Amino acid sequence: MSLSKNARILILGASFDTGNMGVNALAAGAIQCVISRFPHASVSLLDYGRESKIYKLQLHDTEVSIPLINIRFSKKFYLSNNIALLLLLAILLKLIPSTKLRSRIIGRNNCLREICAADAAAAVSGGDSFSDIYGLQRLLYVSLPQVLVILLGKKLILLPQTIGPFQHALPKAIARYLLRRAERIYARDYQSLKEVELLLNDTSALQKASFCYDVAFSVDPIPPAHLEIVGLSTHGRSRVGVNISGLLWMGGYTRTNMFGLKLNYKELVYQLIDLFVGRLDTDVLLVPHVFGSSAESDSIVCEQVFAELGERYKGRLGYVRGQLNQSEIKHVIGSCDFFVGSRMHACIAALSQSVPAVSLAYSDKFGAVMQTLGVAGLVVDPRTMNPVDILQAAERAYAERSCTRQVLEKKLPEVRQTLLNLFEFLDSFQQLTPCGSAEALPVRA
Repeated sequence: MSLSKNARILILGASFDTGNMGVNALAAGAIQCVISRFPHASVSLLDYGRESKIYKLQLHDTEVSIPLINIRFSKKFYLSNNIALLLLLAILLKLIPSTKLRSRIIGRNNCLREICAADAAAAVSGGDSFSDIYGLQRLLYVSLPQVLVILLGKKLILLPQTIGPFQHALPKAIARYLLRRAERIYARDYQSLKEVELLLNDTSALQKASFCYDVAFSVDPIPPAHLEIVGLSTHGRSRVGVNISGLLWMGGYTRTNMFGLKLNYKELVYQLIDLFVGRLDTDVLLVPHVFGSSAESDSIVCEQVFAELGERYKGRLGYVRGQLNQSEIKHVIGSCDFFVGSRMHACIAALSQSVPAVSLAYSDKFGAVMQTLGVAGLVVDPRTMNPVDILQAAERAYAERSCTRQVLEKKLPEVRQTLLNLFEFLDSFQQLTPCGSAEALPVRA
């Protein structure tokens, strides 16, 4: 019997607690895609956290409740929701011949019980963490919950994301394990599909892999209940949004130019502001896309840059103060006439509203994703380009913004429709098989 409209879906690898609105947008976009296909579906997040909670998410005119099933990535192995313990229990369940005993073990563990109640699990892996470019620990962080749902007999869907690159043997082995067992694989760019082909090298397995746009394109912009813009006081000029990355500002997680930029990122930010305010006579709004007090916070850096330059560009330079959610900051970005972003999902927030956006790329994901929209020419790469070339490219893109907007307006209806149909294939899924049953967890010979 096919999956009912009251589907129970888990979303893995995205949450609403990181302060990173790119991750928030992935969670919200994935939920939006599920609800668009199954309006009465029950959607939960399976992600790391100290305690379970229920999020409230606004979708169009409806507020939906999204529970968090919290697992732990901790040295405290004895915790009932420790991912290591859960994996061990999932393996033991496969070895226990008694259906009754398996059901009893599942019933006593809330995480196992919730996972086993789901019809399918959809993983987004933070958008770009299904790779070893951030190290093995990050890959394990997003992969272990996927391994868990596979061991428990659940159908795994890999939502649109960047897949790879993989440089080392162990990460490649982990990726192959998951890709071979996934029910469906979506890549958000064509380079990722090539990576899947290299990893699987299996024609039959490749038939379940296809391209789909990043789910963040489906996130609705919502006017903030309270918006505080500090510094801007002029009117009538074009407004250019500039997203400054706290991660690049500090030199990456290693703080030693982790991404191999060939220029001084801080100086480039100052030069871009001067270009737009001084040379092109626009107003500039500094737009954070990662909030909070962490070292990589964009909001802290935006406030710092304004403190340094606010007097020089009085009334012409401002920044967004306070914390907004993924839909609210998207609305702010949509109010700009042009955008320059160092966070890819900040650029997606602009482009998905037909706002031309120059991406300052620190990884190959930028160019690969923008290529799918036909705007790869808006990507500049500080890893290979010098400041003069980047400033010239930004000025040229600004001059051509009207033509770019027309390209985006023509493309976006297809993007939205594709995402609304993302979960269409679930109609052919078979109805839930309980984890404790012999069919779901066959005993090994």
